[in-house]
Formats: sequence, C-alpha cells, structure tokens
Amino acid sequence: MTRMNRLTLLAVAVGLLAGEAGVAAGPAADAAQDKLYRVMDGKVDKRTYNGYRRYNSICIHCHGPDGIGGSFAPSLIAAPLDLPAFRQVVLAGRKNGNSVMKGFAGDGNVEPYIEDIYAYLQARADGVLGRGRPARLD
Repeated sequence: MTRMNRLTLLAVAVGLLAGEAGVAAGPAADAAQDKLYRVMDGKVDKRTYNGYRRYNSICIHCHGPDGIGGSFAPSLIAAPLDLPAFRQVVLAGRKNGNSVMKGFAGDGNVEPYIEDIYAYLQARADGVLGRGRPARLD
C-alpha cells in the first residue's frame, strides 16, 4: 500500500470516527484548523456549499458526482492534490496520455472560486462530508 493510500485511508477513518459532527476534539481538531472547509453537525459553511454548487455546474461532467470520478476523468477525492497543485491543474489543464483536461484560467465561473471547489473536495476526501447536496450552516 502506498503512502498516499495509507494517508487517504487514515483520513477516511478519522472522518468516520468524527461522525456527523465533522470535526473531533484533540489532534483531529488541530488538523481541521488547516482546512478550508467547516463542517458542523453535517452542515457546511458558505465556502464549502458554494464549492459544491460550482463543482456540480462545471466539474461533475467529467469527474462524476461528488468527486468520485467518472468515465472521462479520475476521482478527485481518492488521491487529493494540495491546493497549489490543484490550482495549477485547474487553471492550466493537464494532459495524461489520451486524457486531456482543458484549463479554466480566465473562466469567471471557475477561477475566482477555486478555493471554494477545493474546500468541498477536501471535505469529501477527508471523509467529513458525505455524498449529495450538503445542508448549509447559515
């Protein structure tokens, strides 16, 4: 098992242990301070909710529902990128063999909201946010 797979598995396990509250006390709470999302009692902050909306209007067509991957593009939650790498791929695009993702630099529906989309995908990858439309905190 690769290091990334172990880290992903650990993140999912921590998310499951945190339950619907989203964030547990102790070391997991300290790690959550570095996250762009906020999940409490199964509800998300404005940024994460907006990320969900943006993801479902732009990214879902290739990356599938809830970031799980699709027939055209890989999962965005199984092996998540860090924010700088995510931003680079989203803006510049990526080519991997026959698979090509166009860049979204200059797209007013994507570029200003990269951190929102990332927050949503980060919460999904960490296992603190389930599938489907999240409820909003506000």
